[in-house]
Amino acid sequence: MLAIERRRLILSALDVEGSVLVSDLEKRFAVSNQTIRRDFEKLEKQGLVKKTHGGAVPAESLSAEQPYKMRTDINKAQKLIIAEKIAKLVEASENIILDASSTCVMVAKKLRKKANLTIISNSVEILAECAAFENLNLISTGGALRGSSMSLVGQGAVQSLKKFTVDKAIVSCKGLDLTKGIMESSLDEAEMKKAMVNSARQVILVADSSKFNRMAFAKSLDFKDIHCVVSDNIPGEWIEFFQENNINYL
Repeated sequence: MLAIERRRLILSALDVEGSVLVSDLEKRFAVSNQTIRRDFEKLEKQGLVKKTHGGAVPAESLSAEQPYKMRTDINKAQKLIIAEKIAKLVEASENIILDASSTCVMVAKKLRKKANLTIISNSVEILAECAAFENLNLISTGGALRGSSMSLVGQGAVQSLKKFTVDKAIVSCKGLDLTKGIMESSLDEAEMKKAMVNSARQVILVADSSKFNRMAFAKSLDFKDIHCVVSDNIPGEWIEFFQENNINYL
């Protein structure tokens, strides 16, 4: 087995199991302790895992499994900047999709004064936060609950999104790479992003500055799928890339 394939399987095991042990992976792949530890080092450098005593966990597991309030405190200032910019791009009476990210929860709060706005979301947090806003029409995608992200995923949610055509889809990501595209931490989340994009006339990607030049487990979108990127800070090489590919950026 090639090293790249073994590392892909390690990431898949982490997505399902939440953590892995060196001793278990030695037996699973019939390789040495040192080989698995080198795999961990390579994946940690890529920002995909965090090494622990005797094993590894997903790099984002420490934040993804925390209560919602704690997760929103991560890069909170940057996310607030993004939310304020997004609110100016959404018009009253539009139909929009918001994904299940802490940034989009902040976006939803900024939209509370928009009249007759329809929000479709797979975020339990967004549905709960906005339920009391009488001027907003809320639609849930339904689906299976993914507790680590408080999101609704699966084929039920994907199929429900196919029923809609909206003005804008506002989606986030776990990583952006100039050659590999836009990435998510799980296949379920990646499939949801694809379905959201397919239902929207305009796609706005929200990504705080920590997401640039960062790898994640599953590719969700190509850059041709998005129309605009909103961030608190965009690295210089990315500005050039967006200009070359006719992608607007704020």
